[in-house]
Amino acid sequence: MLAAYAVAADAQDPLSALRVGEIEPPPVPDGWVTVQVRAAALNHHDVWSLRGVGLPADRLPMILGCDAAGVTDDGREVVVHAVINDPTYTGPDETFDPRRSLLSERHPGTLAETVRVPARNLVAKPAALSFAEAACLPTAWLTAYRALFTAAGLRPGDSVLVQGAGGGVATAAIMIGRATGLRVWVTSRDPGRGERALELGAHRVFAAGERLPGRVDAVLDSVGAATWSHSVNALRPGGRLVTVGTTSGAEPPSAELTKIFFKPLQVVGSTMGTRDELAAVLQLVESTGLRPLVDRVLPLSDAAAGLAALAAGEVFGKVVLEP
Repeated sequence: MLAAYAVAADAQDPLSALRVGEIEPPPVPDGWVTVQVRAAALNHHDVWSLRGVGLPADRLPMILGCDAAGVTDDGREVVVHAVINDPTYTGPDETFDPRRSLLSERHPGTLAETVRVPARNLVAKPAALSFAEAACLPTAWLTAYRALFTAAGLRPGDSVLVQGAGGGVATAAIMIGRATGLRVWVTSRDPGRGERALELGAHRVFAAGERLPGRVDAVLDSVGAATWSHSVNALRPGGRLVTVGTTSGAEPPSAELTKIFFKPLQVVGSTMGTRDELAAVLQLVESTGLRPLVDRVLPLSDAAAGLAALAAGEVFGKVVLEP
């Protein structure tokens, strides 16, 4: 089948580790369900995989991709939940499983004509959503939803600062936050992206690192080192800094420990979300009319172009591939 897959790891030139072509996927556990992929969305996770992060050489070649929407062999239209749990795990929250993985880490991913997943990892696709729209939700929108409501515990009327204005998680957080009654502020290094954030629903946009006119209840930070100090300083006493990524690196110049304990602040890590939270995201977009922002739709054969644009920071929203 046609797929986009990693054949090596290259930290400096990740696209050189990519191949797009015919591949026979390795076997998967008995009882998993086959999904004919109609659309798959790209994530920074795919670029990191090509760099070798979380994907050792003994698992190569590996089909990339976490997100997909498609059709099962019995005709059901579904969205794929990418968190794969250890079969022995029985806890209430899939993200707490220490042996969990994502599709494309231990098992073949979604950038292919078909993907196989445990039956529990399928959620019904709302009829109102296109396959391309639905494919954008399982990572970026799920991450944003969990960060805002499960990790930060925000309620209508609360305030949140979203660091960065263009990525999939950031655009999702802006749209979800505005639709659910939050006061949403955003930072951006690019005035053009800031204007687009306002169009998506942000109440105010500030330059990266700019002093804010007030302090917020929570900060959603997917940037990491470059924004860490600003995130800490933006919080009211008792506020929560929810970290969901480190696209600028994981080692800030200062950990800001004195401010964290003195204010006192809460620092909460948040990653992906549960299947039930994904179902809640689907219900939210269906009931509110929200739709994920799609930057571009490309054929699967052009996966390299989509990944190159993502790696270069040239997208606003999500890149979708269609087999």
